[in-house]
Amino acid sequence: MSAAVGRYERAARKAQADGRIPALSVALHRADREPWVFTVGESGVPARPLGPGSRFRIGSVTKTFTAVLVMQARDEGLVDLDAPVSAYLDVPAHGDATLRRLLSHTAGFQREPYGDVWDTLITPDAGRMIAELDRVERVLPNARRFHYSNLGLAVLGQLVAKLRGGTWAEIVTERVLNPLGLATTTVETPPEAVVGYLVDAYSDAARPEPPVDLAGVGPAAQLWSTAADMAKWAAFLADPRAVDPGGRVLAAATLDEMRWPLTPTDETLWGAGFGLGLILMPEPKRVVHVGHDGAMPGFLAGVYGRRGGEGNPGALGCAVLGSSGTAGQTNELVHELLRLAVELDPADIKPWRPAPPAPVSYRSVLGRWWSEGSEFVFGWHDGQLQARVAGAPADRPPAVFEPLPDEPDVLRTVSGREAGELLRLTRDESGSVIRMHWATYRFTRIQEAFDGGPASAGPEPR
Repeated sequence: MSAAVGRYERAARKAQADGRIPALSVALHRADREPWVFTVGESGVPARPLGPGSRFRIGSVTKTFTAVLVMQARDEGLVDLDAPVSAYLDVPAHGDATLRRLLSHTAGFQREPYGDVWDTLITPDAGRMIAELDRVERVLPNARRFHYSNLGLAVLGQLVAKLRGGTWAEIVTERVLNPLGLATTTVETPPEAVVGYLVDAYSDAARPEPPVDLAGVGPAAQLWSTAADMAKWAAFLADPRAVDPGGRVLAAATLDEMRWPLTPTDETLWGAGFGLGLILMPEPKRVVHVGHDGAMPGFLAGVYGRRGGEGNPGALGCAVLGSSGTAGQTNELVHELLRLAVELDPADIKPWRPAPPAPVSYRSVLGRWWSEGSEFVFGWHDGQLQARVAGAPADRPPAVFEPLPDEPDVLRTVSGREAGELLRLTRDESGSVIRMHWATYRFTRIQEAFDGGPASAGPEPR
């Protein structure tokens, strides 16, 4: 056993013991190693001991699958994220909520469908859930602030099902689970299911929780899975280019869009945010963990992938699934293991190798430029023109430019600082670039005031 694996196992054993979790299953997925899977505890079914194939409820991690289905529909031109729900689904109320607001939990929908579903454990079917929207509250104005809503994601799941002409269960299986090979992730309760428990706070007794079929609310929290499948899913959410290079499930650029933070979850403690259906957990040094937590009676789940940072091997995802509905250690361990993975077993450092020089037409751009009194450095790396503020931290991504079709002297900023803005090059008679305008701001080789006078000349005499 390697030292790293030993530390992973110890962290998992400690979480299981401290959290008093009857069954715990954890997995790490990464681009440069075989998946690591570990289980500790008991399944609750003597005939089926706990193992890598044991399955757990993943609760609200299901929402990330529904969000991907919505984005698939958007990419195919079937929906507009800024259109109201009523444009695609016949609803008796709250039809002005947009798909984007529902995905980011900023539409103001109440948390659950009409009725005391977590008291009765009876959830409406899809038709009844939609029909009873006129009986639920809009607890906050649209776009006012973050408010988590199972109902909102359930409505989106049923919207996608209507668009595709099937049930949500059929659509998520056909369009996500099968293409990614998530064979142990199912809508229905599998034979390999472990028992979920409520562990008594004042003794070591554990009471099995009743099974719950979410029916029409299924798109928000219905799925069962293994830690290995969920670690792969987390890796997909963080690094789709590595896990799904052909974009069979979703274009990598669309996942980039889903990961952009649209709202914090707290007004003052910006420790977490929401993108389009995804939770974003910032880490030090420009790292973010992206995924979702899940909870169902007797179960907790944490499923996250790691983006950025030194030592990251790519496609780094982790899943922690537990059979206790109250052990917060489940949701803490997933982040601990992601940190340990890059600390104890970082990716190999690839040697630097010379590359072809910049194209002749862009060589006069390279080097130092000034704008607004600040110095910038333009370079050619990875086959692209890039720019950084001089002295910027090494982990801050550069601005990256791509020329417009048939306009080599007009480039679009495709990522980084001023993304979306144009960079225009001005050349002298010899063809050398002598001036640039980026986002309309002038860039020159020497430091100039806004009136064009050089800083070295000092003030004009009065």
